[in-house]
Amino acid sequence: MRNLKGIVLMAKKIDRTEFLDKIRFEFGAIRSITRPQVLQICEKYGLDKPNWILNDVSRKLGRGIYSLPEHGADASSQVAKKVAPTPKAPTPKAAPSPAVAVAMVAPSVVSTNAEVSLVPEKALGYVPFGHFTDVRAIIKSKKFYPTYITGLSGNGKTMMVEQVCAQEKRECVRVNITIETDEDDLIGGFRLINGETVWQDGPVITAMSRGALLLLDEVDLGSNKLMCLQPVLEGKAIYLKKTNRVVHPAAGFNIVATANTKGKGSDDGRFIGTNVMNEAFLERFSITMEQEYPAAKVETKILNNVLQASGITATEFVDKLVTWADVIRKSFFEGALSEIISTRRLVHICEAYSIFNQNKVKAIELCLNRFDVDTKNAFMELYKKVDETAEGAVGSDVQPEGAVGANGAAGPTF
Repeated sequence: MRNLKGIVLMAKKIDRTEFLDKIRFEFGAIRSITRPQVLQICEKYGLDKPNWILNDVSRKLGRGIYSLPEHGADASSQVAKKVAPTPKAPTPKAAPSPAVAVAMVAPSVVSTNAEVSLVPEKALGYVPFGHFTDVRAIIKSKKFYPTYITGLSGNGKTMMVEQVCAQEKRECVRVNITIETDEDDLIGGFRLINGETVWQDGPVITAMSRGALLLLDEVDLGSNKLMCLQPVLEGKAIYLKKTNRVVHPAAGFNIVATANTKGKGSDDGRFIGTNVMNEAFLERFSITMEQEYPAAKVETKILNNVLQASGITATEFVDKLVTWADVIRKSFFEGALSEIISTRRLVHICEAYSIFNQNKVKAIELCLNRFDVDTKNAFMELYKKVDETAEGAVGSDVQPEGAVGANGAAGPTF
């Protein structure tokens, strides 16, 4: 009989350990769980319903919410103690600190999918340039070193950070900041899931918990609501007041912010919506990197890679584009032009070139239509001076009104 009891206890111990392992795998190191989540785990892994949780009144924190053993605790320890012949007297323990005590009684439910990888995909044909090596050194060090990257639009700031993470196989949580971004968007909040009101971690808490890189994209578009990140920017734990929970950053956690300005707003109106940021917020970034457009040699390689991905070789066209963009940029910085051609715009032109039957004038015209008429015409005339073969070329495949088609009929009229 004693052996039978031992076998039963061992079976219970295995079942409970397996259940807790699956919980940790699916939802992370949570301290409480909802009934729908319990049933989800049981159904997914073919486990018996854990009545030792659902029927234990002492574990009930609220309607359909139950507490779990502390991370790493033996789920069957309570059962084992009941049959032990000579239980030992409990060893006195020091009272936990207030922060830890708060975390131990937290009735929150955190939804985190540990199966999903947050490592960015490697971009085909990506060419490292600028501060790529510096960002890579920071991320490889796994030190907490908040970094602010500023530069004009379309010069590869965000992509650089993502591709460093891709090459280093580091998880990256990207958050696109707007004037509406607030604490609920960043830290997390209560959500209605399967009829239950549960707490769901925001991107900041997810990155902290997983030791990932938090990428605050276009951070200068944010408001003073970003000040909720002050303790996070100091590498410290953050207290979630809505759930009485303390979250500590895991090893490797870091923050990189990208912006078109240095947090002082945009006087010329080019980056409308950017704000003058709080000095205390900016001061928490260890360094600021100024990202420029790539050198002509690097930009040429980037555009050739874009075209080669579509099976096209057009080295002469690429050379003309790079020369054209370089002239425009020099004129822009000298104050002769009010607009600029970014690397991203050149990539768009190459993609349009591959789509529209390698018609370079049409590709350029379509990608210049975002500018006002005077700027567009000035840019187009400048390109025709750089590339003489474009002079007099027709950019559109649509025949003009009254033109005769190959079958003798008039072309379409719009």
